[in-house]
Amino acid sequence: MEFTRENFDKLLTIVQKQEADIRILTQKVQYLLNQHFGSKSEKTHPDQLALDLGADDVAVGAPEAALEVEEVSCARKKNKRKKLAERLPDDLPIEEVVIEPEAVLANPALYKRIGEEILDELDLIPAKFFIRRIIRPKYVMIDDHSLPPVVALAPKRIIDNSYVSAGLLTYIILSKYSDHLPLYRLEQIFKSRYGVEISRKTMSGWMYRVSQMLAQIYDAIREELRAADYLQIDETPINYQNPGNGRCSKGYLWVFLAPEKAVLFEWHTGRGSNCLNEMLHDYTGVVQSDGYSAYNAFLKNNPTATIELAACLAHARRKFYDARNESAFAAQIVREIGKLYAIEKQLRDDQVLDRKAARQEQSVPILNRIEEMLLSEQSKHLPKSLTRTAINYTLELWQRLIVYTQHSEVEIDNNLVENSIRPTAIGKKNWLFFGSASAGQNSAVIYSLIETCRKLNINPQDYLRDILTALPTMTNHTAKNYTPAKWKSSRDNI
Repeated sequence: MEFTRENFDKLLTIVQKQEADIRILTQKVQYLLNQHFGSKSEKTHPDQLALDLGADDVAVGAPEAALEVEEVSCARKKNKRKKLAERLPDDLPIEEVVIEPEAVLANPALYKRIGEEILDELDLIPAKFFIRRIIRPKYVMIDDHSLPPVVALAPKRIIDNSYVSAGLLTYIILSKYSDHLPLYRLEQIFKSRYGVEISRKTMSGWMYRVSQMLAQIYDAIREELRAADYLQIDETPINYQNPGNGRCSKGYLWVFLAPEKAVLFEWHTGRGSNCLNEMLHDYTGVVQSDGYSAYNAFLKNNPTATIELAACLAHARRKFYDARNESAFAAQIVREIGKLYAIEKQLRDDQVLDRKAARQEQSVPILNRIEEMLLSEQSKHLPKSLTRTAINYTLELWQRLIVYTQHSEVEIDNNLVENSIRPTAIGKKNWLFFGSASAGQNSAVIYSLIETCRKLNINPQDYLRDILTALPTMTNHTAKNYTPAKWKSSRDNI
């Protein structure tokens, strides 16, 4: 090739493009390495930023980087270890064991008791099986043998023609859906530790029947959610087994949460906007979610819907956090967002009711500054870089990201509903997939009850045992009184 100015410029352009591609690919490799081997925590510290970016980058690109960086997730405070009595409930039964000295036992008349030494230890009685035998004596009239025998009515069983009780069902439900034990492991535990044989097929049948009966409470929870003015929504993928070929397809558990009210799981074999129809049809209020396009599609298909969409600031922050090794600007945005979270924490600590006014005064100026920074910096980064991707994502959702400042009840992010998904994420590592498409909705019913109990600080064992006992006589009309929120309210009023 003849060396000319034109050829030199072409080669220079090619080299510059290759260098840019190498830089982007290097950043992506580093990002993947951090995701796989690095800490999953997103907490930041100024010293860490200095190491990640280099001292010069921090000083020039982000003059405030040496200042304290607010953390989005609040780290646990290192409290002084509590005494045993402070970590146990007040109503815990006490079993006293008195140990007398051998010398006193031999000659008790020679000794006088002047005090005692006390040592407490925490013990546990393992679960135990027993047969509850219900006996209904039969009687006949002594003076009139022509009358039929008299016998008390048999109590209704939870599942017809089954020996299972409310206590056993509660134990199996919590083991599977709260402790994440697959039924085959539970079958092994029952046999090896207690000598009781209950096949996983039998237990699976019980879970199916109970979930069908609990659906009436599930529907009542849905109505409680639809009555709320604010919902958080997210979804998580779970495989399910196809009939016939035994292969698995991907389905989704959609999760709907109204803070301090209820959580509802819905199972769908897809992820389209139609999955939102049952919950959001004729719904009025604020819906907070990630940037998934299904929510836009739902509003497009329902032009009369009176729904205001809010976005999740944690998702936007996460993208800048992932780009913090790439540019000082990304680290600076993480720091600015941290200030917004510090305001939210203070509002929670002070139990401020009118969060809207406080946010308008304190958070809006910071958000305005962030928007100006993003707009001025957008064109300075390569289109495929992590920083540019984060900027584009945030600006695209900007109007939804600031919705929380216009309401007192709306949260800054979607973390509450994401936390509700975590139990299912842990569970599917153990049981791997749903046995069929229909099994997904059966599990969604039970997950809804257990997770709502967790959100409302209800002991799920007490709740489930109570409602399972009442289940045989429950009707669609009375089921609304057995939602976790109504159940807790009735207990608080006793």
